[in-house]
Amino acid sequence: MTAVRLTARRPLFRCLNSPTPRPQLRRLAQQSKPQREYLSDLEYVSVHRAEALRLAQLKRRRNWLALGAALSMIAPMILVRFWDLPPPEEQNQDDQKEKKESRGVLDLITPRPTQTDSPRAAVDEFQGKKVVIAPGDKVIAAPVDAEHPMATDVDTVELVETGTSYVPYFPKTITLPVPTGPEAVESEAEYQLLGLGIRKVSFLRVQVYVVGLYVRSSDLHILQNHLINTVNPTASALIPGEKEDLRNALLDPQRSTEIWDAILARKGVDAVDMAFRVVPTRGTDFAHLRDGWMRGIASRTDEVRKRQADLLRQQATENRQISLPKPVEEGEFGDESFGLAMKEFKGLFQGKGKAPKGSVLTLTRGKNGELGVWYQPTINTKKGEKMGETTKLGSVQDERVSRLVWQLYLSGQNVSSEAARKNIVDGCIGITERPVGTVEGRVL
Repeated sequence: MTAVRLTARRPLFRCLNSPTPRPQLRRLAQQSKPQREYLSDLEYVSVHRAEALRLAQLKRRRNWLALGAALSMIAPMILVRFWDLPPPEEQNQDDQKEKKESRGVLDLITPRPTQTDSPRAAVDEFQGKKVVIAPGDKVIAAPVDAEHPMATDVDTVELVETGTSYVPYFPKTITLPVPTGPEAVESEAEYQLLGLGIRKVSFLRVQVYVVGLYVRSSDLHILQNHLINTVNPTASALIPGEKEDLRNALLDPQRSTEIWDAILARKGVDAVDMAFRVVPTRGTDFAHLRDGWMRGIASRTDEVRKRQADLLRQQATENRQISLPKPVEEGEFGDESFGLAMKEFKGLFQGKGKAPKGSVLTLTRGKNGELGVWYQPTINTKKGEKMGETTKLGSVQDERVSRLVWQLYLSGQNVSSEAARKNIVDGCIGITERPVGTVEGRVL
């Protein structure tokens, strides 16, 4: 063998750490052919298992990553929903600490931004008026130029906290036009707040709007008398045990329906003028609000039809008669006039467009059960938002429509806002504590 061949075979520089070549196993070549095929099958099975293990590991990794992504989205929702705010004393202490920590000249050049989570900074005005704390810890909305506003001033409006920063306050009293006299001349009447609450939808509890029930001031004693007679017809006021019975009855699905049906069925001088004030907490449109009321009314009419059918079957069973199917459906909401009334109600919101956050939609119910719809929009100006003029969208004369809308919030198993119903029940209990006719000017 020449030197050239030896040089080509062995490199001049070899790595000292290079693995030494293993000696060839010549016994494998001497084995029989069936045994070599068996070994190749074993090698295939090992590769298949290794591939299956690798795929299983990738699937587990994918599942853990998906679980982490889902938890990262759900955890903030749970924290926002269930994390309690610090007590007011701690908040005041934190505010005082922030005030004490001065940045010197930087405060003059770049002042601190207003904190949006502060309850007073976000709601320093209400419908063009400044929100201040009057003597007696009353929250009022006073004119901007008022130096020492009082709750008894003519230009001030006393407010009630709603529990949401989107629509922080509701007025305790509002004025609405009502027909008076034989010629039905419109005049202003005062309505007082009985209770309010937030409507929430879906499992995320998304806030849609704040709704409050107002009762005409001159009709408070009528409602008071109806509620007292529900528990004790001979009493002029309720004692603690009777008040608890009334509360349970107003929260019971069946009893509450009977009580409010009896109150809403009255007409004329025995009727109670009421109004629902609806303020969206976020931008929405009239079609969305209308569809919510339409679905609620449809579910209530279905419940009434089912109860009527059950009563007819029970009556037929007791009389041992056979109830044959009839070509025309009988019932309170099965006639053609109710269908036309629902078309009128639906047409009130047709083509009205958007309902921005803070706009006011008021539903009124008169002495004869007629439904009126009023709307007050918000207008963007250079100085900020201000309330526009209140306009009437229309009315529906059939009292069944307004009665069903009222029952969506006051009675039944599933109400549109459980918080609103409980707060309204508290207001009802409050007016039954005093003798009939002696209810004070402020309900809440």
